[in-house]
Amino acid sequence: MANQKRGRQSFILSDPPVITHWASVAGKKESEGPLAHTFDIKSQDTYFGQKTWEQGEKQMQKLALGKLAEKANMKLEDFDLVFSGDLLNQCIGSSFTLRNLGIPHLGLYGACSTMAESLLLSSMAVGGGFADNAVAMTSSHFASSERQYRFPLGYGGQRTPTAQWTVTGAGALLLTSEGEGPYVTHVTTGRIRDAGVTDANNMGAAMAPAAADTLKRHLFDTGRTVEDYDLIITGDLGSFGSELFLMLLNDAGIDAGTRHLDCGNIIFSAEQNAVCGGSGCGCSAVTMNGYILPRMDAGEYNRILFMATGALMSPTAGLQGESIPGIAHGVVIERR
Repeated sequence: MANQKRGRQSFILSDPPVITHWASVAGKKESEGPLAHTFDIKSQDTYFGQKTWEQGEKQMQKLALGKLAEKANMKLEDFDLVFSGDLLNQCIGSSFTLRNLGIPHLGLYGACSTMAESLLLSSMAVGGGFADNAVAMTSSHFASSERQYRFPLGYGGQRTPTAQWTVTGAGALLLTSEGEGPYVTHVTTGRIRDAGVTDANNMGAAMAPAAADTLKRHLFDTGRTVEDYDLIITGDLGSFGSELFLMLLNDAGIDAGTRHLDCGNIIFSAEQNAVCGGSGCGCSAVTMNGYILPRMDAGEYNRILFMATGALMSPTAGLQGESIPGIAHGVVIERR
């Protein structure tokens, strides 16, 4: 009997796992933005000392995992499970990072929602007694993502008014069954929603319906309201997607405007010309790990709902005329 299930899509973790440590790695543009002082590792080299951008993304994850182990005073082999994924084809950023390390790995693909998805599954694994600890990890890289999903960078193409800048960054979180830190108390799995958006440069519009759907379902399943949260954090809707998200909620009689924060809206400054803001798996990962969790640990926030959002697009499907489905997963993090 699923006695921890609440409603259609949510679960309460009766033995909440603890987020004890977190680590973040950021690229050049991100290290020049307003959150630069919050990141653990910053690099001015977009290749991170490697020969290709894809290898550079692998290196970002290795740096994040190593920094996490250092902070936790653990060896890599002490990690029971790693849940991770990225935007590269076949998730090679994650699989190449973990090859030959001897750590049990569960690979994920949730597009830009992967930080929330990995955190959700890690929490269920530890909270359900299947592991003493688990790592949630993800990454993205501007150059490899643009080459894979849109245009070769050498083209120097014009960016559209709804375009976002894929964040070059990686983040890793450690969840344990015991320890000190914020707790994960509830999770809400997302449903795939498709509003018919076909423009690969308009991720905000593709993801906003899924984010609104997950929030509405979370509130219904748990009996809570937006006032029960200090922050409702979306991953990378950007400025246009955030407006659409709040409009969809208003249509449903929900006013989340004063409590909503989007990672893509705060990671870059207006002067950095990111158009509608940041995107990518690394956007919510480095913002959560560098900016949100330390402030929560310091007592500034007591309860947040983290909903990273993903556009489940494929270059192949796009060329075949398919639209872009979206998804969002919710994770409740509390200080007590």
